[in-house]
Amino acid sequence: MYTNKNTNCVSISSMLPNFIPKDEDIFSRRCIWVNGPVIVGAGPSGLAVAASLKRQEVPYIILERANCIASLWQDRSYDRLKLHLPKQFCQLPNLPFHDDYPEYPTKYQFIEYLESYATHFDIQPKFNETVQSAKYDERFGLWRVKTVSRSGLLGSCEFEYFCRWLVVATGENAEKVVPEFEGLEDFGGDVLHAGDYKSGEKYRGKRVLVVGCGNSGMEVSLDLCNHNASPSMVVRSSVHVLPREILGKSTFEIGVAMMKWMPVWLVDKTLLLLTMLFLGNTDKYGLKRPKLGPLELKNTTGKTPVLDVGAFSKIKSGKIKIVPGIVKFGPGKVELVDGRVLEIDSVVLATGYRSNVPSWLKENDLAEMGIEKNPYPKGWKGEAGLYAVGFTRRGLSGASLDAISVAHDIANAWKEETKQHIKSVSARQRRCISHF
Repeated sequence: MYTNKNTNCVSISSMLPNFIPKDEDIFSRRCIWVNGPVIVGAGPSGLAVAASLKRQEVPYIILERANCIASLWQDRSYDRLKLHLPKQFCQLPNLPFHDDYPEYPTKYQFIEYLESYATHFDIQPKFNETVQSAKYDERFGLWRVKTVSRSGLLGSCEFEYFCRWLVVATGENAEKVVPEFEGLEDFGGDVLHAGDYKSGEKYRGKRVLVVGCGNSGMEVSLDLCNHNASPSMVVRSSVHVLPREILGKSTFEIGVAMMKWMPVWLVDKTLLLLTMLFLGNTDKYGLKRPKLGPLELKNTTGKTPVLDVGAFSKIKSGKIKIVPGIVKFGPGKVELVDGRVLEIDSVVLATGYRSNVPSWLKENDLAEMGIEKNPYPKGWKGEAGLYAVGFTRRGLSGASLDAISVAHDIANAWKEETKQHIKSVSARQRRCISHF
């Protein structure tokens, strides 16, 4: 039997080898009992859960497939990225941003904050460890989490963790969404996802088609424009574009304040009226607004409004062109649904991300386990000890609140089980003493 120095995990590969049915592959990999929850994902959500558990003195392990914390921010974000919301809405539990950080920290400042957060709470993820499957075993009332680790001198190594609680903290942006387009393989130019885009420097003087009009599509188009490229942005559906600030105040902060006193529909109408005053009519420039207001649309579909940081003025001036949907690509060109054919040099797919949970959470998904059916305010808790953080479509502030709730709930259960275990051990000791 092996116990690690933090007593969070115990190797059980050599324990009770005849207890498990022979058709099981339980001992084909190194088996580890975790005295607490397994957290999958070391992004902001996973770090927030780990820190909150640490304050409750609950042991845990945290698994991360990348070689660093917050890999989405470190490896798959463009250079000019800043937080879209003021820093007070993006800080994690129990550790605010430094006072000298700007109101909208850069991605590098946010990464620095996350690394200092992990150091402050002594969070040490198991890096380069990919979860292959997680399955609830009803026979034992435990989660079985199978992983492959790529670290160490011996190459890959397989593990299986056993735990009472499983926290899914991989978020909704784990995998790139790359649509299929007819003729793209014949295009011949540079094609990459926005997750691989860093800067517009290499696109100077080039005609670039940006597919997607969310916050990433808008910012990539703006960055290309600032590097003297000629971007055309594909807008297939309606989109809400709001100013990031109104009279020096965060639009998000204004919306949050109004929602304390007003219904969502009235807050939406007020925000859209203010947007009309400060940005003008976006419909005139090919950016048609949805029928639902920005907050109601966010709450019902998860679609986030675009917070403009300068792209809309480039659209109004014609430096960023708006084009409709794509029919097909050809060598050095793209045909659009309105019949036009554009000559282009490169393509950036700002087509977003999706969760990878269905690929490894076996025989269950978050909806079936009770997590996505009622995403707020109890969207963090499922059944059989399953929890999720970062899936309630409320950004970093929502993930932080969910992390606190998850840690509190697990801590209560863990402490109760620990208390019962101590009572059981004490009773056995008393019985042994009575025999003497």
